[in-house]
Amino acid sequence: MALYPVIMCGGAGTRLWPVSRPSRPKQFMSLGGNHSLFQQAVLRAAPLASDGGRLIVVGGVDHKAWILDQLEQIEVPAQVLLEPEARDSAAAMAAAAIWTHSSDPNGINAFIASDHHIPDHEGFRAAVLKAVEGAGLARIVALGVKPNDPSSAYGYIAPTGQGLSPIRAFVEKPDQQRALQYVRDGYLWNSGNFIVSSEVFLSELKIYAPQIEDAVRRSFSDLGRGAVGVLGEAFRQAPKVSIDYALMEKTSLASVLEVDFNWSDLGAWDAIAASGQGGAGELILEDVDGCLTRAADGMLIAAVGVSNLAIIAEPDAVLVCDLSRSQDVKKVVERIRVSSPQHADFARRTDEPLNIGARRLQDWLRRRALPIWASMGQRENGAFVELLAMDGRCLPAPRRAGVQARQIYVYAQAGLMGWQGRWLSGVRSGLANLDADFLRDDGLVRTLLDENNQPLDEAALVYDQAFYLLALATAVKTGAIDRAAAAERGALVRQALEAIASQDGAFRESGEFAYQSNASMRLLEAALAWEEVSNDVAWGALADSLSTLARTVFINPITGRLGKSQKTTLNTERGESGGRVEAGHQFEWAWLLARHARLRGDKEGMEVARRLYASGCQGVSMRHDAAVGVSNSDGSLRTHQARLWPQSEWLKAALILAEGSERADRAIYLNDASVALRTLWLYLTPDGLWRDKKLQSGSFVEEAVPASSLYHIISSFTQLAQYSHLYGDGWDLAVALS
Repeated sequence: MALYPVIMCGGAGTRLWPVSRPSRPKQFMSLGGNHSLFQQAVLRAAPLASDGGRLIVVGGVDHKAWILDQLEQIEVPAQVLLEPEARDSAAAMAAAAIWTHSSDPNGINAFIASDHHIPDHEGFRAAVLKAVEGAGLARIVALGVKPNDPSSAYGYIAPTGQGLSPIRAFVEKPDQQRALQYVRDGYLWNSGNFIVSSEVFLSELKIYAPQIEDAVRRSFSDLGRGAVGVLGEAFRQAPKVSIDYALMEKTSLASVLEVDFNWSDLGAWDAIAASGQGGAGELILEDVDGCLTRAADGMLIAAVGVSNLAIIAEPDAVLVCDLSRSQDVKKVVERIRVSSPQHADFARRTDEPLNIGARRLQDWLRRRALPIWASMGQRENGAFVELLAMDGRCLPAPRRAGVQARQIYVYAQAGLMGWQGRWLSGVRSGLANLDADFLRDDGLVRTLLDENNQPLDEAALVYDQAFYLLALATAVKTGAIDRAAAAERGALVRQALEAIASQDGAFRESGEFAYQSNASMRLLEAALAWEEVSNDVAWGALADSLSTLARTVFINPITGRLGKSQKTTLNTERGESGGRVEAGHQFEWAWLLARHARLRGDKEGMEVARRLYASGCQGVSMRHDAAVGVSNSDGSLRTHQARLWPQSEWLKAALILAEGSERADRAIYLNDASVALRTLWLYLTPDGLWRDKKLQSGSFVEEAVPASSLYHIISSFTQLAQYSHLYGDGWDLAVALS
């Protein structure tokens, strides 16, 4: 039987104010060492997920950033279930059990609190494995800690015997005298950790708390896919009750396992002080005895001649209390909520809505990016520059045919959306220059020129021909160039490419992995663009062929993942060759296949696009909410560097898949689009330039600004304008940049 440890991190930690507050509860605090209580719990529990099990984390949606950031810091994968609203432990445990049972009907859950202090990790794991034996006998096993003092801060469990035994009674936190009697009678502290099979837990919950089981189960209909999911609105309907009241005090299957490792729930400042941890910050102490002092960054605590105090300083609030009165901090917090509510929690970040971010991008493109790249980014002869410095200076660099074509597309697309800048002359002069400098005698474009327009690479790559075709089709759509002449030229390029295609329709590039999905993807985009402006049925046939090629050759039929390149088109490990999978390309292909599927009314093709999108989401860094560059074929991240272009492709794919999706899925896609746009904004500078590469630390690589990124940015904006009706800010696409 596989074990599925569950980290429960829904506690509020009110008694640890002002450090612990609703938006940053105590489990995410570091009370000593480099790890928070939550991270310590994860590291303590993760090794238990063996024999096919998986670590599960259940927490509040408001704490998503804390959970994902801290998981990624310690590089531990987990299935994260986020509650839209805290409904106490019974509902949270039900969610983990339902997820477990759906994945493995025989799975056993170990429900583990995220905010406890248990320094003996090995002893803890040994106790859990001992409890698994009882869970295998259809028992619900609580871990009962042997008390080392008659504490009134904990609930107690009355066992019927030694070791693993049935439970006679649960009792609430007693006064000091009653606690002393409980210790004498052999009662155990209730640690709040439980081990039970998901099947038994859910069966008992149906009997004793059916409303909880039903509401939580219904919330899974909106969960969505991936390693991070938000439970649906039905979760809010679950009764708010602890697992003790909901089930443990009623079931006949309750057992307790006595354990004697060092344990504390760190529920108040006196418990923190007793653990020997928690002190931090800049301190000046004179004749101070038995005090816990903790100063936030930038704060200084100075104390003279005091003892047995907790002195806790945050930038906006300070607590001074006798350690023996630590339990009464909760009363102070209740008064603060009434008299000074702004100090009851930290100021919360407000995420920019999708429509506001889209309007900002509209203004940025119209007033900043398009003007600067149409002036400083294009020479008088029509040639587009490859690089600009951050101060706007043109930097010398070889010129690529693909970048010239991209920039022509950018300004043609800007013209189609009503931009009133010099798009028309930019398109015409750019095409004239490209034809003059890059066209070979056979009508195809060469790859690379030096700064003096001398060929550096005469190869006619499929990738470059595809962008050339895209630029021509978009220019035709604007009316900037002669339709008939452009159609003739486009057909010539298409026929030349088809003449060198393999039997199954793949196009060979140079290098060891010659059959590149990237080149085929670009050609599919160009074919779809020509379908819009031409009656030549050959373009539709080419688009169909490339869609089929992706679905039958490049995409792995089992994983749904698409590799970047292959040695042959008949590789048995299709979609995975080369050992690298790029999240951005998963999103780009998802976007294109969704476009093609919608044109053809192809439901199966749309499902392929959704699967590709899901595989792309595996390459989204949970810590930074950014699509990273490269992951391995098993889904693990090869690098945490995140470039600009995958963020724009994530945005495009999320928006197109939101269209036509059911209500719950649409909400998920639109939320993804909002995150992707907010991430994209991190790369853009106020003056119309951008940074290209972000490191794992969150800093950007200091380098020149590549012109090639503008294609991705304006493509994502086009999608934002086209699907703005989804988020209630409808645009007329023809004047979106006017």
